[in-house]
Amino acid sequence: MFTGIVKGVFPVSAIARKEQFATLSVALPEELLKGVETGASIAINGTCLTVTGFTESEVTFDAMQETLRVTNLGELEPGTLVNLERAARFGDEIGGHLLSGHIHDTVVIDEVINTPDNTTVFFRFDARWSDYILPKGYIALNGASLTVGEEVKDNRFCVHLIPETLKLTTFANCQPGDRVNLEIDSQTQAVVNTVKSYLAKAI
Repeated sequence: MFTGIVKGVFPVSAIARKEQFATLSVALPEELLKGVETGASIAINGTCLTVTGFTESEVTFDAMQETLRVTNLGELEPGTLVNLERAARFGDEIGGHLLSGHIHDTVVIDEVINTPDNTTVFFRFDARWSDYILPKGYIALNGASLTVGEEVKDNRFCVHLIPETLKLTTFANCQPGDRVNLEIDSQTQAVVNTVKSYLAKAI
């Protein structure tokens, strides 16, 4: 389980690809490697991955075919910066919202508007997620817990990013056309699906 509070951006130090499979390593500082062990869960760009190995300076994961298909991890190269969050522990403060690290889809950055105090990023999404992306609702993008802006229409939505978010995430360097991992809020999904099921039975 994760909270959507990204701990920083870190570079992919190595990646080895096979057919429909990849092994990637991410360079981390000592403080984030503290307590890491094989089998632990860490979110890379919001994707829950299992630690398969680690050293004093990096941690390694395997990504299977389905993970590479659904997420943007298949696009990573050595040197690419990624968002990272260690799994939440019992008693940790939930600063964002609860996330599973199971990515639903990717969305595409459509427009980036920069102002002195914040940045607004617009995304295009597949119509099948329309019922779950709601104004002022929770959403996770590349593992960052964010609030959907007021404008959601024509399969497009936006988020507003403060300087602190830009400092700690890959959104500081985002560009139109970039693919971003999307995790729908589980509570929103549960409520919407329950209502849809009820209405379908009532008809």
